[in-house]
Amino acid sequence: MQNHSLVAIVTLLALLVYFYMSLRVGQGRGKYNVPAPATTGHPDFERAYRIHMNTLEWLPLFLVSLWLFALSWGSDMIAAGIGLVWIIGRIIYMTGYTKAAEARSTGFGIQALATGVLLFGALGKIIWMLVRPGH
Repeated sequence: MQNHSLVAIVTLLALLVYFYMSLRVGQGRGKYNVPAPATTGHPDFERAYRIHMNTLEWLPLFLVSLWLFALSWGSDMIAAGIGLVWIIGRIIYMTGYTKAAEARSTGFGIQALATGVLLFGALGKIIWMLVRPGH
């Protein structure tokens, strides 16, 4: 079995970033008096909430693609490196979106590109392994 320690660490780092985002939503509820289950209120709270929810929406696509890329290519380091790009993109997304909704695009684009590389890289390699001659 191949060692995928770096991908495991990146997975945990991504989850820690997500955990931090969830804490920011909880803090925003208290700071801006937005009791659960409300999801609207002060614009700063709403941005923190959308940062958190948008990250949740992307996590399954990212994490499954990350692991399938690592397993299909057998490259822990490359998969982990692309995973770190995703995390950086998410942090840039969070930082920008916290200031203004219009400032989220750069981070969103970075993480979407990283996810696309992982997703289509894994898909391409898996298809190649299925159809290659002699298989």
